[in-house]
Amino acid sequence: MHILVVTAVPAERDAVTAATAGRPERIPVPGGSALHRTVRSDAPGGPYTLDVLAAGVGPAAAAAGTATALTAAALGEHAYDLVVSAGIGGGFAPGAPVGALVVAEEIAAADLGAETPDGFLPVTALGFGTDAHRPPEELVAAVAAATGALPGTVLTGSTVTGSTARAKELLARHPRALAEAMEGFGVAEAAAAHGVPVLELRTISNPVGPRDRAAWRIGEALAALTAAFADLPRALSARSTP
Repeated sequence: MHILVVTAVPAERDAVTAATAGRPERIPVPGGSALHRTVRSDAPGGPYTLDVLAAGVGPAAAAAGTATALTAAALGEHAYDLVVSAGIGGGFAPGAPVGALVVAEEIAAADLGAETPDGFLPVTALGFGTDAHRPPEELVAAVAAATGALPGTVLTGSTVTGSTARAKELLARHPRALAEAMEGFGVAEAAAAHGVPVLELRTISNPVGPRDRAAWRIGEALAALTAAFADLPRALSARSTP
């Protein structure tokens, strides 16, 4: 199996590759970036290759980086079987406390649309495009069972929430939201354009709401991300087992 994992920053990328023994191989891709490749030959269900890309912060950078990697792989005749958006993120209390792992049942664009006197209108209400992607249900269930991840909606925003009022507004629009990050929807859009299934995994470093950097637990969240990818082969094996 050939999997593309897209993170925002190198620290997240390195947390993912740390789940596999050995030094990652650096594979250049167009545009000056590079994949960090690891191979797990002893994984349940057979070996798999993990290519990890730190594409940058935000949905636009994530979409561009993902699309570039997917296109390069397709042209090289080694297309990907799965794309995973992964990293740390904010958690909506009390559903996703700091340290928790969340797997997206839905990857939703939280701020793609228009403001009106009556409130926010998603882009779909304006007659354009889509504002959400749903990963395969059986894959989400397998990941949740293998890793203990909490299934729910993961929101993507270009601006991170910084107030209690905004957090409440988002939960009112997305009652199943567990986490907020900045890249998932961009990754999902690129994956959908290439016809490749997508998944999003987030480990929670801080609560969604007022910014309190002293309360952030970035190191713990990165360690949890490594643990999640150590368990991921069991989820993929369970999904492929009749």
